[in-house]
Amino acid sequence: MDLLAARRAAAEEPATIAVTALYAEHALGLTRLAQVMLGDRGAAEDVVQDAFTGLYRRWSHLADSAKAPSYLRSAVLNGCRSVLRRAGRAPVLDVCDAIVPDSESAVLASQARQDVLRALRRLPDRQREVLVLRYYLDLKDGEIAAVMGIREGSVRSAAHRGLAALERILGKEWL
Repeated sequence: MDLLAARRAAAEEPATIAVTALYAEHALGLTRLAQVMLGDRGAAEDVVQDAFTGLYRRWSHLADSAKAPSYLRSAVLNGCRSVLRRAGRAPVLDVCDAIVPDSESAVLASQARQDVLRALRRLPDRQREVLVLRYYLDLKDGEIAAVMGIREGSVRSAAHRGLAALERILGKEWL
């Protein structure tokens, strides 16, 4: 039994090191992504933790470890979809950072951010996801297509339609 435990520990060590490094590099950004999608920090943290746990469990089955960040983004988006589907509700708006007291510009910036997030939440899922991945995570169309499992043309189409919808919702002065 000691030999089996030693082999298991040796196999888990590369996964532990790799996933820990990925966590240090990507966890904050993925949590922000999930928070924008869900509007709930606690649920966002749970989704991200589940994505990293799933990656750790399946590390030995990963064909290309360089694609792990893309896998994590996909897992986080899928986790967000599942949370929203299970809850049977639209995302809640609760992503306001601390407002600097007595600072008019901070209040206006916070209000503008809230307006944009409210408008984003009114978009269809695909359009919202494309816009968040493109403008929040600065992913290129090819990366977005890979994360979402759609074609690049579909990414461009969803982005165009999403921006047009945001323009209608927010007015031309926003875009």
